[in-house]
Amino acid sequence: MQIKVTGMVLSGTPVGDYDKRLVILTKERGKISAFARGARRPKSPLLAACEPFTFGEFTVYCGRDSYSVSSVEVMNYFSELREQLEDIYMGMYFCEVADYFTRENLDAREVLKLLYQSLRALKVPSLPRSLVKAIYQFKMIALNGEAPRLFACMECGRKDGLFYFHTRHTGILCKACYEKPPYNGKGAVRITGTAAYTLQRIVASPVEKLYTFTVSEPVCREVGQVAADYFSAAADKEFASQAILDTL
Repeated sequence: MQIKVTGMVLSGTPVGDYDKRLVILTKERGKISAFARGARRPKSPLLAACEPFTFGEFTVYCGRDSYSVSSVEVMNYFSELREQLEDIYMGMYFCEVADYFTRENLDAREVLKLLYQSLRALKVPSLPRSLVKAIYQFKMIALNGEAPRLFACMECGRKDGLFYFHTRHTGILCKACYEKPPYNGKGAVRITGTAAYTLQRIVASPVEKLYTFTVSEPVCREVGQVAADYFSAAADKEFASQAILDTL
């Protein structure tokens, strides 16, 4: 049986002499693995369509144990990302993270939208890559059901003066509560009100509205630190593409 799915190639691994095994994040069936027969032959119609970042409509044959790609109608290659090395590896990092947080046959529509919008955002001149990465990391955790408590102090419920983000306790604190047990003024990152608002906005905004704002460089650093710390605590994995990004 053949079906059509809309999705993006997260990775492609050579198999045998000419084939590829693709991991595709789809709107209809979540993450799937599919074989692209002959995709590595020089004249294969699937050659370019089996690269990471390729977004389109995939016609796949459903076998007993796996899928096979028969054709692809490409909607976006994200070819502009391939012009700069840092964009390539940032895009690969986004794909690697999406692969980690998704499962086969589970709804991944919001993650697919987040991945697509984040790849687009990498080429927006007004958006620093560091901000795009921070938004992607923080929103991915939220979509995974692990959003921190950000809209009120997690101890007293106060909604202003929220200047301390505690990664281990997964939330935000006012100064008075942070200085009391069990925190005793330790273990949190001090952030400004603007950074707290930015984190709230990332969690609360629909994916389509995530990249419609920018922040100052100091706030970007604060948000980046919180996002990186919280992401590292939630994702117990070292990503190969991140290791390469660290060298660039």
